[in-house]
Amino acid sequence: MMQLSDGRIEVRFGTASDAGPDEALLIEGALLIEGDAAADRAAVARFTLPVRVATHSLGCACCVPRGSVAEALGRLFLARARGEVAWFRSVVAVMRSEAGANAVRSALVGDVVTVARFRGYV
Repeated sequence: MMQLSDGRIEVRFGTASDAGPDEALLIEGALLIEGDAAADRAAVARFTLPVRVATHSLGCACCVPRGSVAEALGRLFLARARGEVAWFRSVVAVMRSEAGANAVRSALVGDVVTVARFRGYV
């Protein structure tokens, strides 16, 4: 039986200097990148964690917006698909907090659009 490959874009944690020129960066907040390492990457997207999201008590789908990580990854994906940035093979997530890392993990398993486009072992 032929094994199918996973065509989704891989997301991994690391530092900006860990990323190669054919990788995009997903950066938490206004985290400064040493030596302008972000300028040499295929693409860069930033996200910030919301202070608080107002929802109904049960968090119904109509009130729960896509998270900031899912939106940032979506921007990266669309820019890549439209040819607005260099083609990247993977994304390095550069975090400044455990909450940011947890938000990335959550998007990679809980946001259906993100799961369809990206895979992560983070």
